[in-house]
Amino acid sequence: MYLALLGFGMIVVFMALIMAKKLSPFTSLILIPILFGLLAGYGWDTLSYAMDGIKDVASTFAMMTFAILYFGIMLTAGMFDPMVDKVVSWCKGDPLKVLVGTAVLAAFVSLDGDGTTTVMICCTAMLPIYERLHIKKIYLATLIILQNCIMNLIPWGGPTARVMSVMQLDAGEILAPLVPGMVLGALYSVGVSYYLGLKERKRLGVTKCVENIVSKVELSEEEAAWKRPKLIFFNLILTAAVIVALVMGLASSAILFGVGTAIALLVNYPNQKTQRQVISSVAPDMINVVMMVLGAGVLMGVLNGPEGAGMSNAIAELLVSIIPESLGSYFAVIIAFISAPGTYLLNNDAFYYGVLPPLAATAQAYGFTNLQIGFAALMGQAFHFLSPLVPFIYLLMDKTEITLAQYQGYIFKWCIGIFVIFMAMGFVTGSLAIL
Repeated sequence: MYLALLGFGMIVVFMALIMAKKLSPFTSLILIPILFGLLAGYGWDTLSYAMDGIKDVASTFAMMTFAILYFGIMLTAGMFDPMVDKVVSWCKGDPLKVLVGTAVLAAFVSLDGDGTTTVMICCTAMLPIYERLHIKKIYLATLIILQNCIMNLIPWGGPTARVMSVMQLDAGEILAPLVPGMVLGALYSVGVSYYLGLKERKRLGVTKCVENIVSKVELSEEEAAWKRPKLIFFNLILTAAVIVALVMGLASSAILFGVGTAIALLVNYPNQKTQRQVISSVAPDMINVVMMVLGAGVLMGVLNGPEGAGMSNAIAELLVSIIPESLGSYFAVIIAFISAPGTYLLNNDAFYYGVLPPLAATAQAYGFTNLQIGFAALMGQAFHFLSPLVPFIYLLMDKTEITLAQYQGYIFKWCIGIFVIFMAMGFVTGSLAIL
């Protein structure tokens, strides 16, 4: 009980200090877990657990580093410039078209099952348009998260893959009951984009018949010299090849983006001095984000603690113990509701490998099937990307220039709609069963 309360307390204190702006997210991610690890009695082992957490995010750290460099190079070389100019011209200053287009783009890009890639592609392509038209960037963050939390349920996405392994389910078996909710959820997100677009029309004083085309952004002499208009098609082909290889799982995302970055630098900027200048221009964005990833690793490492006996495990045991036996016939629904705070307070590994097995054993005793349990456990993914334990959200916040408090406070209400749709479709199809 003590460790479980400490685990909850660590998350609460972490969030409170950030929202009150008493500590920066990075310092809070490092110092608060260390403090609570000492309170848990880990002693100097606290630092070892923190290091274990950093090792666990090493692949994410590497992938983000190369992904940010890659798309930064593509942006610097001007690969997205023609598309941005055409979209702005087509939109004719209409934020409604931009926001709906963002929702559609985010849905398709999210099919690769990786949040970092979605953020990098959508932000690199759409941010210049948002800046030119003065559209609120938090709307960009909202639409990316809504679509990504839906498409993340595809079998090659993280949470579904974990459920498949724990509950011994096939990809087609778990995907079939999820599809109706995913389709409606994606349409709901497009509806949200339409509503936000109408709000932006009103705020900016733009009508759908507006004819003013926003002029191009003025570039410095150095930025103009770095553009490579003759290499746009090569860069597009290279980017498509990297993304296809990523979706097909031909190699790790870190290696794919690393190779892509090397090729992009060699072809676009063969001069080594220019290469260093371009990398230096992209580096500030990269450093801010990867620092947060490492900080999140420290938090996760201390939360997991010693194998089988850390705060994560204690939280799992507490959640199982507080459920009354009289509610046995509603156990799948209970798992669905537990998965919401569960996947927020814990990372996916901790929840699906730590919390789900004891919950599943209890549910099976009441007569629920593996598929019903697995389906219920995925419902909370509607809120998972609000968690400070998700590394790529710091990249998204950095790109859209919003704080964690703004990010969570605004997007939460729209995530409720996704959760309701998931649950409703589960009841309609019978996938979310009551015995």
